[in-house]
Amino acid sequence: MTHPQFRIDMLYERSRELAGQIDRKRLVAGEQPREDVAERDVSLRLGRVSDDAILERLAALEGRKAPHGRHLLAEVEGEAIAALSLAGGEFFADPFRPTAHLLPLMRVRATQLGAPRPRRMLGVFSHRFTHAPTTAR
Repeated sequence: MTHPQFRIDMLYERSRELAGQIDRKRLVAGEQPREDVAERDVSLRLGRVSDDAILERLAALEGRKAPHGRHLLAEVEGEAIAALSLAGGEFFADPFRPTAHLLPLMRVRATQLGAPRPRRMLGVFSHRFTHAPTTAR
C-alpha cells in the first residue's frame, strides 16, 4: 500500500507530462499554444456613459442590437470583453475570446448589486430631533 500523497504526486506528474505532449503536438502542427484563462486578471465594474461604444462593439460582434440600461462589464487585463445587463440578465461577449468562465462570476456580482442594501440605523438618533422640546416665544 502506498501513501496517498505519493499517488497524488504521481497523478500530478502524469497530467503535466500529458499537457507537455499536447503542447508539443500543437507546436508541430503550427497552432499557437493556449493561454490559461484562469491566470489572467479579471475586473468587474459598473458600466458608465462612456462605455456605450464598448457595448455597441460587443453587440455588433454578436450580431445583436446595442443594449440599453445599466450593465456590469468584465475586463480582462484592462480590455472590456463581456457585459451583463443588470435589468434583464442579457449577456454580451466577444466571441473571439474565452468568456464562458466570466458569466457565473458576473451573475454573482449582479445579484450582489441588486440585493437591497441594509438601512442605516437612523431610528436610534431620530428621537432627538422629533421630540425636541419646543419653546414658545
